[in-house]
Amino acid sequence: MVASIVVPNQIEAFSLEDYLQNPPEHMEWVDGQLVEKTGMTLKHGRIQAKVATYWRNYKDNHNLGGEVYTEAPCRTNNQIRRPDVAYLTPELLAQFGDSNVLPQSFPLIAEIISPTDTAEDVFAKANEYLESGCQEIWLVLPDSQWIVVITGQQRLLFSKGEVVSTQTILEEFSVAVDELLG
Repeated sequence: MVASIVVPNQIEAFSLEDYLQNPPEHMEWVDGQLVEKTGMTLKHGRIQAKVATYWRNYKDNHNLGGEVYTEAPCRTNNQIRRPDVAYLTPELLAQFGDSNVLPQSFPLIAEIISPTDTAEDVFAKANEYLESGCQEIWLVLPDSQWIVVITGQQRLLFSKGEVVSTQTILEEFSVAVDELLG
């Protein structure tokens, strides 16, 4: 997750329907406005690539099917978001794989948290994902060296020296926190 800025000169000219037909790069649709995702750092990009690579390798090595995406658009109840990393199950891939925008949240999502993100915004976004089809979300806090895993039933905290694991999607996947954040 990175800082976002509203793009005022495009708000009226770009409707939700326009977004659904042709999603603009690095933009989300939030509260009826186009919002640009900004503030990605080298550290953010490195961690995003590591999470995507680990999830992709795991699903390939275990013949699980589905697909791993970075910054792909998905629709939550009232917004369109672009999670940093997301996994789409084989069933949903067969149903929606050719869509411009996934019409629900991805089942498994990782958001890399920026130091400028507020806790309220981070957890509001996590709840938004969970309320619209996400079964598990990873909140990755690079500076704190924490990974918070949230499902509908539990909240788990993993820190440096520990091994983080999926709880509901990509079952039995695990990786050392140090490996992802180092």
